[in-house]
Amino acid sequence: MLARHHHPIAAIATAPGRGAVGIVRISGKALAPLVEVLCGRSLTPRQASYLPFCDAAGRPIDQGLAIFFPAPHSYTGEDVLELQAHGGPVVLQLLLARCLEAAAENDAAAGQPRLAGLRLAQPGEFTERAFLNDKIDLAQAEAIADLIDASTETAARSAARSLSGEFSKEVHALLDQLVHLRMLVEATLDFPEEDIDFLQQADAQGQLTRLQQTLATVLQRAQQGAILREGIKVVIAGQPNAGKSSLLNALAGAELAIVTPVAGTTRDKVSELIQIDGVPLHVVDTAGLRDSLLPEVDEVEKIGIERAWTEIQSADAVLFLHDLTRQRTPDDLRIALNYRAADAEIAAAITDRLPANTPVIDVWNKSDMADAEVLAAVASGVPISAKTGAGLQQLRQQLLRVVGWQAAPEGVFMARERHVRALRQVEAQLARADAQLHARAPALDLLAEDLRQAQNALSNITGQFTSEDLLGEIFSKFCIGK
Repeated sequence: MLARHHHPIAAIATAPGRGAVGIVRISGKALAPLVEVLCGRSLTPRQASYLPFCDAAGRPIDQGLAIFFPAPHSYTGEDVLELQAHGGPVVLQLLLARCLEAAAENDAAAGQPRLAGLRLAQPGEFTERAFLNDKIDLAQAEAIADLIDASTETAARSAARSLSGEFSKEVHALLDQLVHLRMLVEATLDFPEEDIDFLQQADAQGQLTRLQQTLATVLQRAQQGAILREGIKVVIAGQPNAGKSSLLNALAGAELAIVTPVAGTTRDKVSELIQIDGVPLHVVDTAGLRDSLLPEVDEVEKIGIERAWTEIQSADAVLFLHDLTRQRTPDDLRIALNYRAADAEIAAAITDRLPANTPVIDVWNKSDMADAEVLAAVASGVPISAKTGAGLQQLRQQLLRVVGWQAAPEGVFMARERHVRALRQVEAQLARADAQLHARAPALDLLAEDLRQAQNALSNITGQFTSEDLLGEIFSKFCIGK
């Protein structure tokens, strides 16, 4: 534990701005002398006391509730004092300043500061102490931030399940199976005369198979949880006037983007967070894609087209929008042929620029204006009308399918990309271990090493083996006071 973890800390624990209630929180060892000065008396543990909060001269700052949580029965595992006052920024700053001032004052009886070293907390430091003091594991600590940041009800419920320890229980169950298998393999290494017969009698292969099956289930649920946490970036792409802005407005249920018949109206990206069945989607409308060398394309639109391609390349899924009314134009066949040729060029460019596993959905817009022959010619993709809403529900469900959302919401726990990477590493190590067991002459030392590395990867999820750098990165993204 670093030296800073031994210092008492204080912070405003509620969000910036005005509110009905604001909280100042202090955590550290031996807070009792400070509690008596700030509150004017000692407090009954874990009971709210209504009293005045005064400055050093005895003048009232505010009146509110004070709650004292002696260690170890507190959020951080240390003594914790919470002062609940009215939620004005000035009031809370005065109260926090008084806490720091009172801590630095000498105690008359002891002749030394009441709480030496009390300082302002860093982002996430209260939760970091809860982790370091074994109140929660690392996956639960991350779930606290995920619960605060949840953008949909489904995400919030999933984060709450992870906070309650559901994800951690799954990981610990995997660890128990893995440790038992390691024990068998390493016992064989210690007693080489037993050799492979011992592993066969102990059904090591069966244990490994069951472990891989359980891991596959946990990995699948973690991948769904990562989708809930991170959301899905969906980019709408296509030629000018295909209806991209209208589609964004239809999906969002609001007039977010300007819609006009003029080609090149959208010059920069327009983004909106929406949800489909509780899954957050970051939908991005982009400038229409066309040849930047055309005389009607000005410098501003050229920049918009460049930015459109940048957004497309970073997408989790692309909606490639086509205009059905321009697929077959009897009055001017040349217009239809040029439009289809341009669509083909854009499709080829998207294929070249996107990773192979990024899904592209062909969306055929203006179905309300297209004749039956044109609609019948659409072999793949989703026909819609951004104007009337026809086909939008089918498009929403298709989006969820192509990005891999398949779990029932109530069965998902919140997870992060680092958890998924760790589980994939375990999957790879177990695959190597399985290959060793199936070999004609298994190298048991390599088998043991594969299992050891798999165990370390699993332990990283809950924080049993975690570097200080990783902890710093995780907790620095929390809000101050949490």
